[in-house]
Amino acid sequence: MTERAKERTNEEWLSDLTDGSPRQPDALGDLRVRVQRSIYYYLSQERSDLRDTPQQELQQMAEDLAQDTVMRVLNNLHHFRGESQFTTWANRIATRIAISELRRARYRDFSLDNLTAEGETLPAEASLISEPPTGPERAAEQADTLGRVMALLTESLTDRQYKALEAVALRGVPMDVVAEQLNTNRNALYKLLHDARRKLKTALEANGLSVDYVLNLFQR
Repeated sequence: MTERAKERTNEEWLSDLTDGSPRQPDALGDLRVRVQRSIYYYLSQERSDLRDTPQQELQQMAEDLAQDTVMRVLNNLHHFRGESQFTTWANRIATRIAISELRRARYRDFSLDNLTAEGETLPAEASLISEPPTGPERAAEQADTLGRVMALLTESLTDRQYKALEAVALRGVPMDVVAEQLNTNRNALYKLLHDARRKLKTALEANGLSVDYVLNLFQR
């Protein structure tokens, strides 16, 4: 990654990368070099969780992600508005792709089936109750409300809605990972989550619990 890529203006990048341009092969090579260098810097310098990763592995990751970035840039050339340097715009795409891939890798062995395995429902109750509690009365109120919310989650939602809502809203699992495990797409998952939240809100209100009350009760 020591090759020096050719300097281009924004207009030259757009022109050279356009299909049919005789300069496209060179422009693609230069773009790959630039974004690969940017991704490697991000992985090796800005990700503290990767500091023990061998350099060769980081270089391979950067090379693979650079290929994905080049394809993403080509597919989105029409979205470039010239409000920044073209290479700055491309590097932002590269960073987003790297972040997305690292998140996917974190959940590669994740299974939605494990969310309800052996009777597991929400994360441990203690993790949702303020630490330290503001007093015995508030702690008791939190424990009682949490029990009611957990019961409503399992009673008011379908198994599919429950798993999707817990994975995305409570565990932070990437949308594309959850969609893949549910054998659906992002748009359908958005609809599933919307319906789940609406049903949960209705169930809470029917039991005398407002969403604002629950959020404020467990606010740290």
